[in-house]
Amino acid sequence: MNTNASPPLTLLELADTGLPGVESYSPFCLKVHRALKFVGLPYARGCADNPASHRKHNPTGQVPVLLVGAEAVPDSTAILARIQQLAPGRIDASPEALLWEELADTSLNGFLVASRWADDRNWPRTRAAFFHFMPAPVRAVVPTLIRRKQVEKLVARDVWRAGPEACWRRFGLLLDQLDARAPEQGFWLQCGLSVADLALFAQLQSLRTPLTPWQGAEVDRRPRLSAWLGRVDAATRTAS
Repeated sequence: MNTNASPPLTLLELADTGLPGVESYSPFCLKVHRALKFVGLPYARGCADNPASHRKHNPTGQVPVLLVGAEAVPDSTAILARIQQLAPGRIDASPEALLWEELADTSLNGFLVASRWADDRNWPRTRAAFFHFMPAPVRAVVPTLIRRKQVEKLVARDVWRAGPEACWRRFGLLLDQLDARAPEQGFWLQCGLSVADLALFAQLQSLRTPLTPWQGAEVDRRPRLSAWLGRVDAATRTAS
């Protein structure tokens, strides 16, 4: 595929994690990283500690944003659709694949957010990773306020409403269902790599970092699911 005619691409995102296999702590940025690498589109990175730094290109102050030349494309779902236009036929985006993307971006993401912000076991690591750039007086106050708002949102989403035991029981049941569905070979929909693979991988891989060791171990002990994650990781880690 000739990518020389493509407009220059820049991914606006959060700071690099420094972890192998996890380009971003944002699962939505990670999803875009892996899509771009899989289709072989070269891109630059525009990193910031605070997503609001990219508000010029996305009024919501959220990442990722993909700059396609001068065109700003926010939201990972829209970005994957734009990548499919730039590299036709490389990533399957059937209706079923899009349904799996929705499950990943909503249900799975709720557990990821809970693991980082609501789980007392993980909060000290999350705080250190996400707020290290703040001056000490600010860091003593602001992270706790942001955490409180995040937990309120998790309650409103019914992720944390019944408390931690119910949350992690539901998380385990969802992992069991995904493990039962995970293919023994190939990719999620048995039709080449799809939006479903990228979206599910991004959320699950984001649980397998030092920030959330218990949740990562729960993913890893599902053999079919973890084997599939390994195949997606290998297929998308470097440019094709």
